Order: sequence, then structure tokens, then C-alpha cells
Amino acid sequence: MRILPLYSTDAELVAACQRGKASAQEVVYQQYSRRMFGLCMRYAASREEAEDILQDGFVKVFAKITQYQHTGSFEGWIRRIILNTAIEYYRRRVRTPLQEELCYAEEAPYANWQLESLDMDALVRQIQALPDGCRAVFNLFEVEGYSHKEIAEMLGISEGTSRSQLNYAKRKLQAYLRGVSIQTHSNRQADGNP
Repeated sequence: MRILPLYSTDAELVAACQRGKASAQEVVYQQYSRRMFGLCMRYAASREEAEDILQDGFVKVFAKITQYQHTGSFEGWIRRIILNTAIEYYRRRVRTPLQEELCYAEEAPYANWQLESLDMDALVRQIQALPDGCRAVFNLFEVEGYSHKEIAEMLGISEGTSRSQLNYAKRKLQAYLRGVSIQTHSNRQADGNP
């Protein structure tokens, strides 16, 4: 097992990466890859695609490391690059523009679910099973906090399409959560619990 050098601050680590030290790049990858992989999994259609996004994203991180200005967090800077890489993958995968008429549904109501019993890996799989456009819009709006206007610009769609795809994604995920809730409730009743 190889021992990696220690850096007391992100500034030292970034400076070493900017000098092209491979050991510093390895430290950055070891330190941030797990969290960034979680982001990739939310946008990817499969685990393999998430691994590709992560790999390409870190190649870009190290290619652009000299552009990092030490404003804001280093992790946030890496996250933006990985997110932009995920969006690029989405754009390549979706060759035709999203359909404007896709699921113009009324606003999906939020429900109170018992999330303590929720299997997060199963939820990520459900998000991955969403159609590409719905998955991208859901993650950009609900997880990343972008507005529909920003999402429309990023993905090259209208704001109305962004809204309808978000509503469709919410409905699909709520149907899944409703099934989990019903199953959990049924299991509790079978065990004699209320």
C-alpha cells in the first residue's frame, strides 16, 4: 500500500497539483472521488456511465487546476466541473430536443414519507431509471438548486419543458415512495406493529 503525502491545507494541495505533482493529484482524487461519484450516479443512466463521468471530470479538474483562483471552496470548484461534465454527457446522450409536450402535468404534491426505512441505493436506482431529461432536470432543480430559467439555458430547453419534466420526475418518484410506504406499513402490520 502506497503512502500518500499529507498536505495541511487545500492551498498546499492545490499548489502541488498546479506544479504537476502526481502524488498530489492522487490525494485530491482519493479525498473527493467518493462524494463526486455520488453526484455522477444521480445524473448517469448506469454505474458505468457514472464512472466515465467521474473519470472525465477529474481529467478536466487536473487540466484546469491552474485556473483555480482560491476563491470559494476547492471542493465546490471540483463539484462544478464534475456537474458540467455530467451535463455534457446528458447532451451527448440526448440527440433530439426534449419534447415540449412531455408530461405537462399539474404540480406534484409533496407527501410525508417515512424516510427512515428508505433504502437510499434503491432511491438512486429509481432516479437513474427516470428518462434522461427528467433525471437531469430533477437533479439540477431539487439537488443543485438551479432555477427553471437556468436549467432551460443549460439544457437548451424551454422553462415550461423544465417544469413539466420536474413534475413528471416527482410523480414517478412519489409512486415509488408510495409503494415503499405501503410495503413498510404492510410489513409492520404483519409483525404486529401499528
